[in-house]
Amino acid sequence: MSMLLVILVLVLVLLVVPVLLIIGIYNALIRLRNQVKNAWSQIDVQLKRRHDLIPNLIETAKGYMKHERGTFEAITNAR
Repeated sequence: MSMLLVILVLVLVLLVVPVLLIIGIYNALIRLRNQVKNAWSQIDVQLKRRHDLIPNLIETAKGYMKHERGTFEAITNAR
């Protein structure tokens, strides 16, 4: 009877351990997939933010360009 019990426990362990290992690997892969999706979402947010900031940068550069043009004209006329 005890030999049968040992064999039964051994078979159960040999079946349960690989199943638990596969479940653990699957959960790790799902977690990594979610981290990748989150990282790509963060990249998309930063790209959209950059895209939204470009018009402001252009307007600022135009304002400085007008100021610089006036300054260079004043320097040229002063010579």
